[in-house]
Amino acid sequence: MNLLEKLYTLIIFLAVIIGIGLGQAEMIRINAESFIVPLLIGMLYITFLQIPFEEIKKAFKNIKFTYTSGLINFVWTPLFAWLLSLLFLGDNAALSIGFIMLMVTPCTDWYLIFTGIAKGNVALSTAILPLNLILQVILLPIFLLIFGGTTGIIELSFLVESIFVVLFIPFVLAFLTKMVLRNKEQLRENLLEKLSIFPILFLSFAIVAMFASQGQLLLENLEIMWQMTIPILLFFIINFIVSQKVGQWMKFPTADTTSLSLTTLARNSPIALAIAMTAFPDQPLIALALVIGPLLELPILAMITQVLLFMNKNKRMYM
Repeated sequence: MNLLEKLYTLIIFLAVIIGIGLGQAEMIRINAESFIVPLLIGMLYITFLQIPFEEIKKAFKNIKFTYTSGLINFVWTPLFAWLLSLLFLGDNAALSIGFIMLMVTPCTDWYLIFTGIAKGNVALSTAILPLNLILQVILLPIFLLIFGGTTGIIELSFLVESIFVVLFIPFVLAFLTKMVLRNKEQLRENLLEKLSIFPILFLSFAIVAMFASQGQLLLENLEIMWQMTIPILLFFIINFIVSQKVGQWMKFPTADTTSLSLTTLARNSPIALAIAMTAFPDQPLIALALVIGPLLELPILAMITQVLLFMNKNKRMYM
């Protein structure tokens, strides 16, 4: 974990503050929005470049873990997120959609860091990573139509166009880059090492631009932070219990159960944010909800890793 990764939550928070400050200048506020999509496309291109798609075959070598994590991530979690949104955010369609978008996109990078800290099965978590990415890209528009189609906010044609621009284009570019570098392993590793800090930087600049253009809206709606806090906390607490119980029921080894917990808890806010900013440009509260999410998520995941270490240590003591 490099320094930027360790400071991820602080960086996002500072990006919000800087963006709001810059937005006080009218010229910046008017022009900031035009930088958001290019920054996010650059971020996702590098992110996809780092995804080990060649590992996807390994996920199916442990079929029991793969279908268990898949069912939790793509069946249970969307239904649970929808229920939480109804209970706590039902009076605000934009916040509800933002919350659902965050919760139905499992993480494709950060959870490996936390899995390693918690002594989980990192190899298994790495193998499931590209499958999680492909499934969430395919299923996210379907979930949005199922759970948010009646709100009047979602337009199918615009949603498909946005997904093509911010996901399909960088995905194809990353795939082509991998093909070009397929037989140049050392060059590829050097390139990825040099580019590794850029996703965080691009995301941070995109958040600065977003809040420069829409920060006033947050200041006028500070209560949304409290509205989001309770459902986010409940999501992590209940899903942690569910993943641990399912891991025990499936008789997974301790390291695999740890991996199951973290792959079903960590969320992929950058991808959801990229789609929100392009698919719903006239609904900035959706994007704001997706920025608030990781401000809470990362400290929670840090605490959960410590809980997992404590629990697993006690298990070994009584074995």
